[in-house]
Amino acid sequence: MLRAPGDALPRKALAEFVGTAFLLVAVIGSGIAAQRLSPNDTGLQLFENAAATAAALVAVILAVGAVSGAHLNPVVTLADRFFGGLSNTEAGVYVASQLAGAVTGAVVANLMFSLPAVELSTRHRSGGGLWLAEVVATLGLLLVVFGVVRSGRTSAAPFAVGAYIGGAYFFTSSTSFANPAVTVARTLSNTFAGIKPVSAPGFIAAQLAGAAVAIVAVRFLYPRVAEVASDVVVAHPPSSVELTRSSLAEAAS
Repeated sequence: MLRAPGDALPRKALAEFVGTAFLLVAVIGSGIAAQRLSPNDTGLQLFENAAATAAALVAVILAVGAVSGAHLNPVVTLADRFFGGLSNTEAGVYVASQLAGAVTGAVVANLMFSLPAVELSTRHRSGGGLWLAEVVATLGLLLVVFGVVRSGRTSAAPFAVGAYIGGAYFFTSSTSFANPAVTVARTLSNTFAGIKPVSAPGFIAAQLAGAAVAIVAVRFLYPRVAEVASDVVVAHPPSSVELTRSSLAEAAS
């Protein structure tokens, strides 16, 4: 019988915590650096922020993906739960770890640049165009993730996700947050990458709406996506759902 190590879920939780923390260090840290290096050129600041984030995201997925799949994003986890890649308990642990990691990463990024550990952002981001952009950004991200996995090219997932996020910084008016944990954490830094706390709920609602649309689209485009749900974003040790399926299959054989 196939069995997972007893410490599988704690290890996955730690991987999601560390991975998401590093993602926020990259997002906020590069935003601060860009603001200081190119104070009079917003376009260059955005390019520097996008390039650093995309490159770091590829590296982080490669680093922790073999442990947890490197979701690093509650909407990815919730979509994976919908398709049967995770149990309810695992999904809850993933999301909690992502949120805790994101907040930790924001604090670390602030401290690295000698800023207050927590400083609520005053950067207002609101409006129909920005919310639509978050729907589009999240929809596209999930299509990339599940499309790459369903095609059997999980080794390409880190690069596909990094490239998509880097590009979406520019082709969406919201600069593609596409991640509720990232959105929450970015309220804690009053810098180039920040978002005012009152603006965050609208972004998160749009991201969840984008995820809902993506789930419908993925189900239609890839009817057998449930067969590879356990490999999102990249292949990693089986979840309790997959172990149960394997056990039942062995018992029936």
